Amino acid sequence: MTLTIIKDDMYLEHNPGDGHPESPDRLRVIHDLIAKEFSDLPLIEPRVATEDELAAVHDPFYIQAVANTEGRAFSRLDADTGVSARSYLVARLAAGGLLQAVDSLLTPQSAIRVEKAPSPFFPLPPGERGRGEGHVYPQSVFAFVRPPGHHAEPRRGMGFCLFNNIAIAAEYAIEKYGLKRVLIVDWDLHHGNGTQKAFYDRPDVLFFSSHQYPHYPGTGNFDEVGSGKGEGFTVNAPFPSGFGDTEYLAVYSRILKPIALEYKPELVLVSAGFDPYVKDPLGGMAVTGDGFGNLATIVREIADATCGGKVLLTLEGGYNPDGLREGVRSVLQALTGPRWTVPVMDSPAAEVVIRSIVARQKKYWKSVR
Repeated sequence: MTLTIIKDDMYLEHNPGDGHPESPDRLRVIHDLIAKEFSDLPLIEPRVATEDELAAVHDPFYIQAVANTEGRAFSRLDADTGVSARSYLVARLAAGGLLQAVDSLLTPQSAIRVEKAPSPFFPLPPGERGRGEGHVYPQSVFAFVRPPGHHAEPRRGMGFCLFNNIAIAAEYAIEKYGLKRVLIVDWDLHHGNGTQKAFYDRPDVLFFSSHQYPHYPGTGNFDEVGSGKGEGFTVNAPFPSGFGDTEYLAVYSRILKPIALEYKPELVLVSAGFDPYVKDPLGGMAVTGDGFGNLATIVREIADATCGGKVLLTLEGGYNPDGLREGVRSVLQALTGPRWTVPVMDSPAAEVVIRSIVARQKKYWKSVR
């Protein structure tokens, strides 16, 4: 699988406030990992999303409210979501990075020009600047952007999020490329309330979220299955605290995978949060670094079987440096190397969750009856 990545110094310029967990240091950990272990991965240069592209998901009055913070040293969108002088521009670059990734995945017969990871993070030896330059046909993309996005609702930012990057990307893929079926998988510790709200009454996006429950933001219970034409196209897997690799893999293998294969998405998007990590300070889950790689393997299997392997992952949460380092390493290995064998084992605790999901979803999906 040909994997490309998106990273840019400008993503470090969003500052939500001193001591805030969504710190630029999160990306510095990932940049350091890439420099040491994945420096050959090709890069896609991001672009700034237009206000019209943001408005495909967000209310224009909300977009203007965020724009009005530009140039101010510090502002707040809510108690948890601070913004700095360049946050509006950085947030547009985050959304635009995903749009650039969508273009790279969905433009037929179009290679993108990439360059081996350049300075300042990856200076090449003299005479080797052009060694990694050329054209590739990306099959998957991991966008290391911030601020994160999955909590941002059409009319408000919240939970560290300004604009809903993944929802904007899904809408862009649907509108520009005419896609009829997009799968969004959200494995962040927290429920992706903003993403759910954006597509709750629509069948062209299947939204699957696993998350600690009850926990912030308080949404994502079993009974939230969509409405109107979108009924059955929202699948929530609320987990009690303490779930780890075994429980996650059981649910992903027995719920997400069969439903996704039945849905046959034309593109797979992933809100990749690393806060289910066992030592994350904002959560109570027990996923290991290898566990994230196993989740990515299941996503890869779905994409390979349905849409030619086209997967776009975007960074959401994750507030422990070791969790970011181990989790991202494992996901990148799962997407670039030979397929892993995912160790699915029985779990009585997961079985309770699986039965609850099946009870709500069996009337929509033959694969889980």
